[in-house]
Amino acid sequence: MQINGVIVKAIAGFYYVYDREGTIYECKARGVFRKDDITPLVGDNVTIVEKAKGAYVIDKIHPRRNQLIRPPIANVDTAIVVVASVFPEVSFITLDKLLVNVLREKVKPLICVNKVDLDNGKTLEVVKNQYGIFDVIGVSAKTGEGMEKLKEHIKGKISVFAGQSGVGKTSILNCLIPGLNLKVGEISKKIERGRHTTRVVELLRAGEDTYIADTPGFSSIEITGMLKDELKYYYPEFYDYENCKFPGCNHIFEPECGVKAAVNDRKINFERYERYKQIFMQLPAQKEYD
Repeated sequence: MQINGVIVKAIAGFYYVYDREGTIYECKARGVFRKDDITPLVGDNVTIVEKAKGAYVIDKIHPRRNQLIRPPIANVDTAIVVVASVFPEVSFITLDKLLVNVLREKVKPLICVNKVDLDNGKTLEVVKNQYGIFDVIGVSAKTGEGMEKLKEHIKGKISVFAGQSGVGKTSILNCLIPGLNLKVGEISKKIERGRHTTRVVELLRAGEDTYIADTPGFSSIEITGMLKDELKYYYPEFYDYENCKFPGCNHIFEPECGVKAAVNDRKINFERYERYKQIFMQLPAQKEYD
């Protein structure tokens, strides 16, 4: 008998697969995957078969829509990038880099501002002003504000939660899945940064065909393997203003640039554009790869 499902956790060569009815199966992967240098990933849609009574193996890995490296997870629909209103303070450069990496993997981002109850939504408004091109919502894991709206965003999807340590990803997950009770790391007021509490990438079932992932926290993320002239493609607010004089304009040094004109006219957020220039200067040019 063949069973279709989703890998929700992988530990020491064992894979745990949920079917649509919510039954979970412990499986091993067929040796042919190792021979073909294929590693099953959390998020993979797979077909499993019963090799012996109660012993299941992954027989087929279905084609992936996408694949993230950090965290190692496949078929992600939405990346919910969490920042906090206070403690830790929003690192906008980190948020920009996260969004570039998410868009690069063809995953739709959602910016989630947690702890809106602590500053009456002031940080939420700042984020909305700078990132109006994206979906931005405010929530409070403490009061429950915005949680129903967030549930609508994740329904029927595989979603990844990412963000700096201490922003409250785990607390949000505990709100979305009653009874989950994941361990929440305490915030160090001295350094205003959370301790890393999440150790294993795992999809948590939040309803039929709905899975969300808690992922290891981090304080910074770099953009790797990207050239300077690629960066502009991951700033969707540029698209409507790329009526530049020169083909391939990077919107930095070139004259008669439509994007720079839009920044001057306040049609593109100035602060975000300044960080674009900063990230651009950090990336290599083609000749540096030769």
